[in-house]
Amino acid sequence: MANVVLKLGDDISTDIIYPGRFMATVLPTETPQYAFADLVEFNNRLKKGEIPPGSLIVAGKNFGCGSSREQAASCLKGPDLIIVARHFARIFLQNSINLGLRTIICPDMDAALGDELEVTTERVLNKNSGRSFEVVPLSEARQAIINAGGLVAFTRQRLLLQMQKDA
Repeated sequence: MANVVLKLGDDISTDIIYPGRFMATVLPTETPQYAFADLVEFNNRLKKGEIPPGSLIVAGKNFGCGSSREQAASCLKGPDLIIVARHFARIFLQNSINLGLRTIICPDMDAALGDELEVTTERVLNKNSGRSFEVVPLSEARQAIINAGGLVAFTRQRLLLQMQKDA
């Protein structure tokens, strides 16, 4: 179970998640400091380590719309946030999967800031309201990439397995 630490609406662009003025910083170890930089209070809490790993950001439709910058996903992966949205923009979703960021598609989800949610691959249970919402599952292949920690880690695992079979 985790708490909702940020609630957002529809059409949250990559410029809101990771402002373009920070594009000179692309290393995944450096991008988290700029997550939601223009939401100053939330950004400060992230930088101070006040938001526990596994905390939830909830959003409406079209989360991650706009540019294809993968820094928008990597800046959220760094502090180990989980994003639960009604819908994700296609490129943001693929970047998130490639980086191993947990993204949960929950079209009917309803939660408020501070709510405690139990998130599984099938449902989101809002402990505060007692309501349960169905999750749209990712394909088996996409989920395997996330479970491995991203595309690079997934590929390494596959290569190691192949090398062991060939030995």
